[in-house]
Amino acid sequence: MKILVIGSGAREHVLARELAQSQRVETVYCLPGNPGMTLDAIQTVAVELTDFAGMIDFAQQNAISYTIVGPEQPLVAGIVDAFQTAGLTIFGPTKAAAALEGSKTFAKEIMAKAQVPTAGYQTFTTVTPALAALAAQNYPVVIKADGLAAGKGVVIAPDLAVATTTIERFFEQGVTSILMEDYLSGEEFSLMALVADGQVYPLPVAQDHKRAFEGDLGPNTGGMGAYCPVPQVSAAVVQETVDQILQPVVAAMADVGTPFTGVLYAGLIATKAGVKVIEFNVRFGDPETQVVLPRMTGDWAQVFEQLVSHKTPTLTWQTDGMTLGVVVAAEGYPTEATVPVELAPTSQFQAATSQFSFAGVAGTQDQLIGTGGRLLTAVVTAIDLPTARQQVYADLKALAQPGTFYRQDIGHQALT
Repeated sequence: MKILVIGSGAREHVLARELAQSQRVETVYCLPGNPGMTLDAIQTVAVELTDFAGMIDFAQQNAISYTIVGPEQPLVAGIVDAFQTAGLTIFGPTKAAAALEGSKTFAKEIMAKAQVPTAGYQTFTTVTPALAALAAQNYPVVIKADGLAAGKGVVIAPDLAVATTTIERFFEQGVTSILMEDYLSGEEFSLMALVADGQVYPLPVAQDHKRAFEGDLGPNTGGMGAYCPVPQVSAAVVQETVDQILQPVVAAMADVGTPFTGVLYAGLIATKAGVKVIEFNVRFGDPETQVVLPRMTGDWAQVFEQLVSHKTPTLTWQTDGMTLGVVVAAEGYPTEATVPVELAPTSQFQAATSQFSFAGVAGTQDQLIGTGGRLLTAVVTAIDLPTARQQVYADLKALAQPGTFYRQDIGHQALT
């Protein structure tokens, strides 16, 4: 069969590579993809993420068996609806269901209906009342842009001055609504699940590192690294999360007329009062996907084929070892514009111990150029976390290029 993956980042690179390993699969296309994906015999297609007609035409002309969507933007814009109207098989939420990520206010309303624990919040649509409300806040306070922001629309404001600046900046940038949330303290973790026909199939837990710099300092990013499994999050906590958060939310979505199919990502925090929701996404996380998907010992192409055929997926997981992923980004990410930077020759990436998935790159198979933002993720699976860290950081040190940076403490929570 032929499979189409929508997206161009490291998440989509890993997804396409895992699908291509199946004996069931003839070709995996990634649209638009990036030149780094061609190192794994993934065929990239130069069609923009906003060109639904072009995507549909490609899928029809190439007899695509099914399509999987990586990034949130086309999901929120209604790509699933468009494909289904054209009679094409696609795995993901409809436009209405994708509002669970596209609108943080909608997500809060669903959580309230499902009686799911989350931070207390207020919503503001103009700057004056938002600023007035700051006087009554306990600090730190969390301020979120109510819409898609590629993981960068959240600021944890430590004091009144930073909160004021953040609110003014969001509204100046054209944000039409913000949320002001209570700050939650505890152990953060990510739980992704495949959802189809009202059933929830959880994947192993991962832990993301959102801040740009070591010690969890600096601005929020789309994610600077992750590891899986997370030893400090017990199996009992995971089961509690599935039973008390994911299943009720899926049921609530159906109750309000927006049944959910696709990947449900829960950003969670284990507090002294139990597990609470930080955010929901409606697609695979990035960089969590890079460390979770390779731990499945079965056939990913079969899993998605089963899901779109209304069958129970066959999910089998590696139970030992640790998978660690470290993101390399362009200097200045996520706050400053960056200039293109020449990466190490691809022959050096292919000779390394780590497995690489590429994101913000251009160039050729022989020489990739970093174009800005997150450039790539290096992933190692080893017997334990210290060994994985040693291997991945040795590779990154050998491949380091001026104009790039990466955090050197990914996984520190599991070590302490």
